[in-house]
Amino acid sequence: MHNTAGRSLRRRFQTSSKLPHYLGAKVLLTGLCGNTTVKILDLKGNNLKSAGVEVLGTLLACNKTLRRLVLEWNALGVWDEAFLAFCQGLASNSMLTQLDLRNNQINHHGASELALALKHNTTLEVLDLRWNNIGLLGGRILLEALQKNKRIVQLELAGNNIPSDTLKALERTTGHNSDRQSTLRENHRKTQVLSKEIQTLKDKKSHQVLSLMETIDSQREEIRCSKRSTSIQIGQLQEALNERKSAVNSLTAKLQMTEEALALSEQKNHNMVELLTQVKVEKEEQRERQSRERKKEQEDCVLREGKLFREIQNLSETNSQLRNKVEEMERWCKSQQHQIFELKQELTNSTAELNLRLAQAEDRLETEKRRSKQALRDMDSLRQKEVEHVNCNLEESERALQEHIFKLEGQRIQLEEQEHVSSLEEKLRLVHSSLQEVQLHCSQQKQTISEFKAKTNHQSIEVDGLRRRIGELQQELLGKDQEKVAEVSQVRLELQEQIGHLQAERTLQRGLKEKICALERENKVLSSNHREVLLDKESEMSSMLEKLRLKEADIRRMREDETNRASYLQSAFLTYVQGSPLGHCSSPKK
Repeated sequence: MHNTAGRSLRRRFQTSSKLPHYLGAKVLLTGLCGNTTVKILDLKGNNLKSAGVEVLGTLLACNKTLRRLVLEWNALGVWDEAFLAFCQGLASNSMLTQLDLRNNQINHHGASELALALKHNTTLEVLDLRWNNIGLLGGRILLEALQKNKRIVQLELAGNNIPSDTLKALERTTGHNSDRQSTLRENHRKTQVLSKEIQTLKDKKSHQVLSLMETIDSQREEIRCSKRSTSIQIGQLQEALNERKSAVNSLTAKLQMTEEALALSEQKNHNMVELLTQVKVEKEEQRERQSRERKKEQEDCVLREGKLFREIQNLSETNSQLRNKVEEMERWCKSQQHQIFELKQELTNSTAELNLRLAQAEDRLETEKRRSKQALRDMDSLRQKEVEHVNCNLEESERALQEHIFKLEGQRIQLEEQEHVSSLEEKLRLVHSSLQEVQLHCSQQKQTISEFKAKTNHQSIEVDGLRRRIGELQQELLGKDQEKVAEVSQVRLELQEQIGHLQAERTLQRGLKEKICALERENKVLSSNHREVLLDKESEMSSMLEKLRLKEADIRRMREDETNRASYLQSAFLTYVQGSPLGHCSSPKK
């Protein structure tokens, strides 16, 4: 398709007349800068002028598909600057192989620019410069350029006023280039053949290596399968161990819970002991308060006795005055004795009732003592002592009152002669009031005793509750201890069973390890065999490469021999042509 497009374009330019103006050529060439199909362009006899030549240089710099360019009869050498741009485009071109510049009025300056372009160009092979004005200087410049450019095979320079020696030198250089290109092509062809042979050998070796690798991979897969099976078994064993560990951890957690419960029970016992100590402290405080109140009562009694003694002294002073009124006082004393007898009876009844109540309280306290602990027994004994002390105080107060009454009777006998009965009446009233106060004090002591009894009953009830709680806690502790012992025995049995299973699993693992070791040994033997085979193959490859190197050296030698022969033949042919009479006439005919 590219060739047909180039032919059609060439035919169009050949059949059509010259372009009407240089602008048409400029537009056409700018359009071809981006074309990718045209490979041959024929612009013979179109009078391109400077603008067209410059655009032609840009076309050569931009186009990447044009292979052949014909510019005959266009007078390119007339425009120096434009031809310079054309040569710069030719230097940067990398696709053009044939260039026709016949009859373009190129002088030695244009030849120098063209030589610079040829030094940089690496693809141009055929250059036609016939019928120009290159001259001697241009020929030498082109000869220097061809010494650096090794791609030009054909160079036509007829009709340029170039001496024969320069022409011969140029022909030699082009001949050398053509021989070089031919040898390069042959070498390229031979290298392709050798590369194909090497590729076939490499394919065979790679096929063998792949087969070996497949066998190795199959063995590795078998080993992996065995390893997977062993790893699965090991994972199952590990899971069983983890389950047993979780069971052991759960049992340890239960043991910790029971220990925490024991600690809580111990803390509760400690709290109960603290409560008991607080109760004891409160009881001691109550005892101290009672002792203080008793001391105050005794002091009051002492003060009252002192007052009574003082009054008796006053009465002894007034005995003389009271003798006259003794008779009246005897009557009044009889009545008073009757009242005192009644009071005595009341006191005896009250004391009997108190004694009964004390006996009942003692019985209750004894029952409470039997139920309470040893610490509470001491408290009960102290309470009994306090009650006895209260009874003693009451008896002493009764004795003091009786003695006081007897003293009053003696005084009454002494005061029979006295006259101041009114003062005695007042004193008797005071005595009655004192008796009433004593009775009130006794009633208060009875109330305190009843309160103490109620407190002791409440404390005994609390102690019984605490005892029951302690018994329940002890029973719970015993039950928990039994549960712990049962759980520990179960755990021991489970651990023994796990140890047996683990020992069996260890034996299985040892057998698996031995199998794995045997497989690894087999793999090592196979890998060593494969390595030896690979080493043999590599040695064969190295020997083949050495053979190839020797063949290449032989080929190089043959090429050198052929080049030498060709140079000898060429020199002989040139000498023959120069010596023959037809050699001088061959150049103008061309």
